[in-house]
Parts: sequence; C-alpha cells; structure tokens
Amino acid sequence: MTEEQKTTKPAEREYPTDLALVPLREMVVFPKLVVPLGVGREKSVSAINAAMVEERHLIVLAAQRDAEIDDVQPEQIHNIGTVAEIVRLLKIPDGSAQIIVQGLQRVKITGYTPENRYFRVSFEPIVEEVGDSVEREAQLRNVKALFDRYVDNGGAILPELAMTAKNTDDPSHFADLVASSPDLTLEQRQQLLEQKVVIERLRFLGVFLAKQNEILELKQKIQSEVQQTLDKTQREYILREQMKAIQKELGDDDAGSELRELREKIEAAGMPETVKEKALKEVGRLEKIPQASPETGVIRTYVDWLVSLPWSKATSDDWDISAAAKILDEDHYGLPKIKDRILEYMAVRKLSKDLRAPILCFVGPPGVGKTSLGKSIARAMGRKFIRMSLGGIRDEAEIRGHRRTYVGALPGRILQNMKTAAEINPVFMLDEIDKVGADFRGDPSSALLEVLDPEQNNSFTDHYLEVPYDLSKVIFITTANVEDTIIPPLRDRMEIIRLPGYTEEEKLHIARGYLVPRQLKQHGLLRETKADGAAAKLEGTTADTVPPQGETPAPNTPTVVLADDTRLVIGDDVLRELVRRYTREAGVRNLEREIGTICRKIARRIAEGTVDKVEVTVASLSEYLGPERFDYGLAEEEDQIGAVTGVSVSEHGGDVLTVEATVIDGKDEDFLLTGQIGKVMEESARAALSYVRGHQAEFGVPKGFFEDHAMHIHVPAGAIPKDGPSAGVTMATAIVSALSGRRVRREVAMTGEITLRGRVLPIGGVKEKLLAAHRAGIKVFILPEKNKKDLVDIPKEVLDTVEIKTASVIDDVLRIALQPGQPTVTPAQIEASRAAAVTPPAH
Repeated sequence: MTEEQKTTKPAEREYPTDLALVPLREMVVFPKLVVPLGVGREKSVSAINAAMVEERHLIVLAAQRDAEIDDVQPEQIHNIGTVAEIVRLLKIPDGSAQIIVQGLQRVKITGYTPENRYFRVSFEPIVEEVGDSVEREAQLRNVKALFDRYVDNGGAILPELAMTAKNTDDPSHFADLVASSPDLTLEQRQQLLEQKVVIERLRFLGVFLAKQNEILELKQKIQSEVQQTLDKTQREYILREQMKAIQKELGDDDAGSELRELREKIEAAGMPETVKEKALKEVGRLEKIPQASPETGVIRTYVDWLVSLPWSKATSDDWDISAAAKILDEDHYGLPKIKDRILEYMAVRKLSKDLRAPILCFVGPPGVGKTSLGKSIARAMGRKFIRMSLGGIRDEAEIRGHRRTYVGALPGRILQNMKTAAEINPVFMLDEIDKVGADFRGDPSSALLEVLDPEQNNSFTDHYLEVPYDLSKVIFITTANVEDTIIPPLRDRMEIIRLPGYTEEEKLHIARGYLVPRQLKQHGLLRETKADGAAAKLEGTTADTVPPQGETPAPNTPTVVLADDTRLVIGDDVLRELVRRYTREAGVRNLEREIGTICRKIARRIAEGTVDKVEVTVASLSEYLGPERFDYGLAEEEDQIGAVTGVSVSEHGGDVLTVEATVIDGKDEDFLLTGQIGKVMEESARAALSYVRGHQAEFGVPKGFFEDHAMHIHVPAGAIPKDGPSAGVTMATAIVSALSGRRVRREVAMTGEITLRGRVLPIGGVKEKLLAAHRAGIKVFILPEKNKKDLVDIPKEVLDTVEIKTASVIDDVLRIALQPGQPTVTPAQIEASRAAAVTPPAH
C-alpha cells in the first residue's frame, strides 16, 4: 500500500505565550468565524478587561465540560480551544458585557498561570494536517453536495454562513463553517475542533449531513401528508357547504332526508308508543343540533340502537309437537324430565298465547350436556339460539349497560344479544350462572333478578336505553354446576331441573349412538360415500380376525377389519372398558375425549399407509390410551376394621370416599379429624363420637376406656376439601368398627346424617350418590328411611344392580354394615397390646 501523502498547514500568525481564558457554556468557537458572546461571570469579565488592555485584544476561548457548573475549575475545561480576537465590546450597567469575537487559531492549553481574578493560560498552536489533495478534493465535493441538500431541506444554519460555505474552496474553513450548525451537539462540535486532520473532519461531516438529510426529508414527507389531509378536509368542508346551499336552493336537503329516513325506520320498527315517542323526541333534538356538535353522534347512536332492537318480530309458535320430540331425542339420549317440560310448554303455548315463557335452570356436573341441550331446545322450537357466558362477570353494567353520560356507553349484553337475535322470542342461554361474582362495581346477580323474573321482565329497563323492553317472550335457560352459590332470590325465580349424570348403560348408549359416529366423521374415518349420513358400524366381532395359517397375531395389535362404511370399529366391550377404567365422571366429556384420542392415532396410521381398517380391542386399548387410570370394582379389596365406604356430591357429580377410624393412646384431645374437613362435617364427627361414647357398653367398650384413649378419624384425598353432614353414619360406623374390632363389609356404602340419639336423618343428592356407588361396583347401599321417596328418580339399571337398604336409626346401619359374630380384636386385646407397646424392653 502506498503511503498517504500528507502536508501541513502552518500557523498564520504569531501569538503571545500566554493569554486570558474565557470558559464557554454550550458553545464552541471555530477559527475565522465571527461569533457574538454574552459574558456575565466575574472571572470572565475580568479576563475580557485584561485582554482589552493588551495591544491585539486576544483571548483564549474553550468550552466547559459541564455547562451547569458556575464556578468552573481548570480540570473542568476542555484543553483544546480557540485563540480569538475581540472585535467589539459593549459593557452593560449590571457588570456583564457583550462582545463580538473572531476565531483565529486552534490551540492546545498546556498550563494555567496563577491568577486570582481570572484564568490565564499558556498554549501552543495546533498545526492542521490537510492530507492528500485528491482525497481531500473528493471529500470536499461530497460534503458540499450534502450541504447543499441540507440547506435546501431547511437545515438549521444561518443564510450568511450557508452562502459563505458555498463560496469557499478552503476545506478547513468549509468544515468549520458546517460545524457551526445548531444540529450538532456540543460534544460533536468539540470533537471537530479537536480533530486536526482536515480529511477526517470532512468525513465526519459527510456522515452527519447524510443522516440529517434523511431526517429532514422524512420530516418534509410527514408535513406534506399532514398538509394534504388538512387541505382535503378543508376542501371537503367547503364543497359540503356549497352542496348544502345548492340542495337548499333545489329543495333537496340531505340532512333532512336522513332524518326522514330515521323517522320512517322508527315507524316501521313496531315500538310501543312510549318508546316511539322517546325516539321521535331524540330525532327532533338531532334536527336542531349542528352536525359538527359532538352530541350529534351520541344521539344518532342511541336512535340507531332503538331502531335495531327487535320490538315485534317473532318466530311463529305453530309447532309440530311430535316433530319437536323427535328432534330432542335425536340430539340427546334420556333426560325425560327436561324433554317433557319443554314439550308441555310448547303444547300449552299452542293452545294459549298468554302463557309466559319458562325460566329453567339446568344444574348438573360438567359434561352432562347442559349447554348442548339448550341448542337442541332452540332447534326443536325453531327459534334463534343465543348463548351468553356469565362466568367471571363482576360488573353490573354487563347486564344493564352504562348510562349515556359516559363516553362510549353501550347497552348491556342482554340487549346486545337481543339485537343479534333480531327476534323477541329466542332461546336465551345464560351459561355458568353459579360463577357470577360481585365487587365494587355492583352485583350482576342482583341485576339478573329483573331479567329472570316473569313478573318483571316484560318491562326490563337498560341504563343506556332508559325505556322498558319486553323480555317476557324469551325462553331463558340458565346452567350451573352447583346451586348453592346462586343467591336465594335468584334461585327462587328459576325452575330448577337437575341433571345428576349418566349410568354405565346410558354412557354406552350415548357413546354408541352419538359420540363415536361424531368422532369418526370429524377425524375422516368414515368412507367418502357414507360420510354425510351413515353412522359408524359398531359391531363387536363381525370382522374376520382369524390370522393366516401358521401365524399368530401380535399382542395388543389392532386387527384389520373389513367394514363397509368405516375404517375404525369400536365394539361395546371396548366402550365399556373406556367407561370403567379410563374415565370416572358424571357426564361423557372425558369419554368423548378418549374416543377422539383413539381416532387421532388410527387416523395417523391410516395416513401413513400402514393400515387401511382397524378394529380396537380391549387388549389393544392400552396401546392407544396408556395404562388404566381407574380401578373398577369395590372401594376396598377386603373387609377391614375401621374403614367404611361413603359417598359424596360435588360440582363434578357424585363420588365414593373411604372414612377411616383408629384408636390412639393419649388424652390431649377427644379425637383427631384430618383430611381437610369442613366445619359441618367436623360437627357431624363429634356427634357420631358422642353417640358411641354414650352407648359404649352396648359396643363392648370397657368403662373408662375413653379417659386415656382418643379416636382419630381420617378421610383420604386430603387435598380435596370436604364438608356436609351426610357422612355422619359413615363416621359412626367406622368408630364402632375400630372400637369393637368387627370388620366392615366392603360391598356396602352408606350415607345419612346422625343425631345424638342415634337417628338417621335424610340427606340430599340421592341420585348422584347412588350413581357414584353404582360406578364403583357397590352391591348394598344404606339410605335414610325418609329418602326412600327419592328412589323414584333412580334409573332401573341402578336399582337392579344395587340393593337399597333403608335405616332410621344407627343400629340398622351397624347391623347391615358390620360383619356378624365376635370381634376380630376385642377392646381388652387392644388394651393389652397397647400396654405391651409402652413397656420398655429388658436390657
């Protein structure tokens, strides 16, 4: 590489060895530039006076590192500055001065001379390196071109400086002129002052000017777009005003036609007279208000809402009851109570038009078909179906809307959904009504009282509309998992219909007739010629499953079947296995999810080309779903002492649980109760223990036994909260079994509340509990005598497989649940074993 040719530019003048110094704030003075300065600090004024005494009025100007510092020190001043000549001095009466200086030469401060009144410094001139002439000329031309663009784009530079810069050919002077631009920061200007290589200064300014040109051009583009928009707006305004004047001359007023159109819509909407009067009054206000007023949009939106709501349009109630019943049966299996209730309403409504629409509440665990049942009811009645989820709603305005005084106010979601329905008699489902909350914004449950009250909802008032709206023709259906969390006044307004869950046979029927065909169609496992209407073929063993001679089928391998309309065959035995060992639920949601899992895995194998048709067997089920998740059968594998099977009800349906009791030494407490037990259940346990202690002689418990012994009652699944009085007889039986040593029959489950006199009181959730016992394989179920009337709702399948025993006192329960005969371990043996356990061993 050739060594770059360099030349130096000698200093033009000779200067004294030391001069007075004036520190500058937020300013850099370049050589050859004339700059006005305001001097106010005492030291700076003294330096100016000292310079004026000398012959040439020379002074050194250097920038402060921090402009905020008033009493600056030498180390806080840049060591590169400019020797300047004071051209003019104007003293101000307040002691300050205005001067005009002309920069002469870059200098480097080498030291400070002691002087109390002002700074005096020694320095040496900086000799510039002008560099290679060719490169210098190229850089100069480039920067000049960029500078011209910068000036044309409106760069912040004085016109005089711009003109001087255009006319100069001295690259150093040109760079100093451009460097005086206000767009450069103090640090950038100081950097340019300190740079003695002219080419480097030009290169730095080239980058700076290119960036500034981009910013300025983008700024001009934005301003141009804004100006065009403003011009367009002004032009449209002028044209609109001219058009108004022309239309007025022709008698064709656009605003007037718009208002006439609104009035025609109001007349055609079929509003009640009071509402119609209100709407016309708002249109009258709209007519008097200038179009530019913000109130215009508010009034227009309000009138549009009034016009868009359905006031009289309704679906015909001329139903075919038989066809409606067929539709309900097609969509859902069983559920006779709900279907009868809907068909009864349809029949009475057909005979009497004055019948109010029912307000139903479906209560049941997840997956039993509450939401889909609402869609089926709407289809059977030929009405629109609207669903609104209430889960998590905490603001009353969600129901009643906001008042028009608020910006962006809208009606509540009730009327918004009525607008969507476009009819006054849809089927309106309010889902998850038991999960409505309340906070400082109001209580949505209380707002629903008016909506769901047949005596009030014919004049429902929304905060936004402020006119009565008739909801009496709407069939409201609400859903909930539990009814306890619904406030009593709201619960009282609804007709509660419970969906406790399905039996095993009902689940099999639903899976065979509904779930499997739907999953086969969704996963593309039906033949193309059958996919639009045929149900899946669900024979258990119709396929040719005989392997070729000399071969044996591999274990857990799906067998290829020859079916006409489906690529997948799932037999009843497989469905039963799914119900028993892969799901344990009141509904069928997880059952359908497991069927879908099987379909996905089969669809993948078919898409990969490894099989064409598959039959899933019980043996191959684990290949698709993994190991069994639940044990089917009795809650306990053998008769045990102190372990009793009980039943419970939650928002997920019924379930079985085991209550354990054991005798422990010590008298710190009467008894221990563990397993996350609620207050009511704890009191029930105390009542059971008190009854047993009051009759301890009858159970063979020695006198004084409880003086140094206590009972520990535990309900497993400690992570799940449990509460309620229905486990009273279960805990009493466990206590008696633990004290007497008599084993509890494992095939027996029980429920009932116990009193201190040993009476067995009735409980709730009988159907859910019996279904849970049936799912668990319980053979004998002990029920309070007064709950015998509830057996009318129990499916025949359950009554045929579970023997129902009723009890009115705890003795009836013990006689059925405990094994007869002598106890396996007597209380005396218990005493002896405990004494042996505490005797210290011999040494």
